[in-house]
Amino acid sequence: MSTTPASVKRIYYVLTVGNTLAASLIWGINTIFLLDAGLTNLEAFAANAFYTAGMVLFEVPTGIVADLRGRRASFLLGTLTLAVTTALYVLLWHTEAPFWQWAVVSALLGLGFTFFSGATEAWLVDALTATGFDGQLDAVFARAQVASGAAMLAGSAGGGYLAQLTNLGVPFVVRAAVLVVMFVVAAIVMRDLGFTPNRGGRPLAEIRRIVGDSVDYGWRVPSVRYLMLAAPFVGGVGVYIFYALQPYLLELYGDPQAYGVAGLVAALLSAAQIAGGFGTTWVRARFRRRTSALLFAGAFSVVAILLIGLVTNFWVVLALIMLWGLVSAATMPIRQAFINALIPSSQRATILSFDSLMSSTGGVVAQPVLGRVADVWNYPTSYVVSGVLSAFALPFLALSRAQRAPADTAVTATGPVIPAQPAVPADQLPERLAK
Repeated sequence: MSTTPASVKRIYYVLTVGNTLAASLIWGINTIFLLDAGLTNLEAFAANAFYTAGMVLFEVPTGIVADLRGRRASFLLGTLTLAVTTALYVLLWHTEAPFWQWAVVSALLGLGFTFFSGATEAWLVDALTATGFDGQLDAVFARAQVASGAAMLAGSAGGGYLAQLTNLGVPFVVRAAVLVVMFVVAAIVMRDLGFTPNRGGRPLAEIRRIVGDSVDYGWRVPSVRYLMLAAPFVGGVGVYIFYALQPYLLELYGDPQAYGVAGLVAALLSAAQIAGGFGTTWVRARFRRRTSALLFAGAFSVVAILLIGLVTNFWVVLALIMLWGLVSAATMPIRQAFINALIPSSQRATILSFDSLMSSTGGVVAQPVLGRVADVWNYPTSYVVSGVLSAFALPFLALSRAQRAPADTAVTATGPVIPAQPAVPADQLPERLAK
């Protein structure tokens, strides 16, 4: 059992690397895979939208599972669900299944990922607190990002060239196998520390309590709420940009069968993630407030996305993608540290899942809309529209900064820096679930 902050971090890095490696094996070819199965651009991105819809539908319920039954149990359920649904994807591709089947399996794929979102991060923060960690949480998340970036680099590049050497289904089969291995690893090394699952009592009463407290300590905390309101524009646009890069860059490259190039693009974003993780501490030192760094990254992303759509040179677009990924990666750990410092342990997994839900909600709407724009006009136009949509996140980030939360300038943060009191007057508490 883990008893020191160092051992807790090692386990977190192993889990992060394994999950990212499994996921990234298909990142460079996913859209091409769907199009090869006979789907149109609209249907391919609609299938991705059903995936994000599954995340929206299951985010909070699976976060509650993590808070009631344990983070470890949630992680194990996630690996099994993803392994099964990945195998089903291969079956649908092989049979050239109709769109409705892709929609159902994509939603179930989203279910698998929701078991991870919130739970793994909550496990880390609680375990570090329990073992006396007094370091900088931003740095822990940054190192995890470097490690996951390396795994993404290997997975995305390897998956792309594996598909080119064999066929588009093989990377999905390998992904399912890696997930089975991760289930075994997590079952052996992962234990809930600093958190005791509440397996007693009435489940419905506990769910109501957790959701209610999550509203009080999450949505009703202005700094958290504005971050969540920005998430649909950042996350919804981001997921489209990533997956649309595959066919768009092959189009710019001039060879629609160069799957290795598609994998290489994902690998470049992995390299940007690694460099961004190393640069997080430097970026954090340049800004007194965490929200100032987030605002800078948001504004830079808007400009980069617009230029990706307006420039037609393959190599210039490639450089812009690298810069976009680098800035986003450097500031992501800062956001993670900020939001974790604002929420209490007992509701952490649920609130983090709700934050992820907000991001997924943007993807449900943005992906089919932007996919349709690509069908009717072209990919460059869809990127210009993406840049405009991403700009809507900036006012919410500015509002979060205006709250001047203590966590915005804190150096260390392993626990909530908000008072352990309801965030609404007592006479309004019965109404919290109705709003």
